Amino acid sequence: MQDQLAIDSTFATPEGAGEVRYFARQPILNRDGRVHAYELLFRNGPGAASRGDGSMATGTMIDNAVIFGLEQLTTGLPAFINCTSEAITEKLVTVLPPERTVLGIPATLEINSSIVGACRELNREGFRFLLDDFIWSATLDPLLDLADYVRVDYTRLDDLDSRCLQRGSGKSTSIVVKKVDTQENYQKASAAGCTFFQGDYFCHPDLLKKNKIPANRLSHFDIVRQLHNDPIDIRQISRLVMRDPALTYRLLRLVNSPLYATHREVCSIESAIMIIGDLALRRIVSLAILSEINADQPPEILHMALVRGRFCELAARFCWLNPPEQYLLGMFSMVSAMLRVPIKDVKSLLPLRNQICRALEGEKNHERALLTWLEFHEHADWESCDTIGNSIGLSHDKLMLCYVDAVVWAQITLSAVI
Repeated sequence: MQDQLAIDSTFATPEGAGEVRYFARQPILNRDGRVHAYELLFRNGPGAASRGDGSMATGTMIDNAVIFGLEQLTTGLPAFINCTSEAITEKLVTVLPPERTVLGIPATLEINSSIVGACRELNREGFRFLLDDFIWSATLDPLLDLADYVRVDYTRLDDLDSRCLQRGSGKSTSIVVKKVDTQENYQKASAAGCTFFQGDYFCHPDLLKKNKIPANRLSHFDIVRQLHNDPIDIRQISRLVMRDPALTYRLLRLVNSPLYATHREVCSIESAIMIIGDLALRRIVSLAILSEINADQPPEILHMALVRGRFCELAARFCWLNPPEQYLLGMFSMVSAMLRVPIKDVKSLLPLRNQICRALEGEKNHERALLTWLEFHEHADWESCDTIGNSIGLSHDKLMLCYVDAVVWAQITLSAVI
């Protein structure tokens, strides 16, 4: 049987769309740790606007949204998009689906009657609004009556007076706080009444006090090590997997999902192996294990692991790196957050080369180049992305195609494992 893992779902740029643009997604999580929305940040290419708040970036954002569709870029969740006055007053944003779009009004935007009038019309059409870098002033009152969200920088949280958000109309205005990078930041922002959170805090959960991996997770790493034997001991793998009912369920669900297109009913681990083959088994068992390991953490951590793994695998083909090895590097780059233990306590359990283990610990070696590019990309640090891309001889066009493919693939995969 042809290996289903080799099927490439590359999300190619439609004909006539021009060059591939940079875009990054930053998740906005609710109190339960689930993604409420994504902020989309765009750049046209090297040397263009650095974030989604310039006229070129806004035009690029609208063009990308039309070409790719917000549903693909945000997996159906709301998109937070910073706007210029031109995008609002000239109604450029009306090409976007209002039910999925939250229009960001930057603090630097001059509030006048034209802006307020256009926002009221857009609100009647179904668009929602966010007031960014919010600091109350009387000039904002007309827009505050329309706003569903205000966003504040964590460093300015003490300056926020939530009483200014209590509107006579009874409209509820949610507080989004950005640059929440630690669990301590999150706890303080949550206590201050913030509803949504943006930052790296969910990637850095509090470590376990004794820094020990739970015993049931250790058995999962026993399976990972078995997967890297050649040939695989089918009976041994089956026995190990069947000891964990939740893992067995996730594995069989994955095998039966459209993602792997087996077109045959699978009722046991051994029959699954016989149908899909060794290579596919290595992939889907790894996915099922990571999903089970991440069960107690925000789902976005697993989603990031899938995006990173797929991206590194695809981009590796263009820069003389080993694609399967890069896939594991990308996926396991999030395992410390999943297990809440330092990566140094995990690396010895993984069947990876020494260079890959050092890359997981943060060493800037050649094997880590793609993962480092993606980490900068997640923070919309375009200049650093360009530097790394140039150092490994890859254009931003190729890297972005790999990224978009990874985003789409990860969403399809995630729907099969949770």
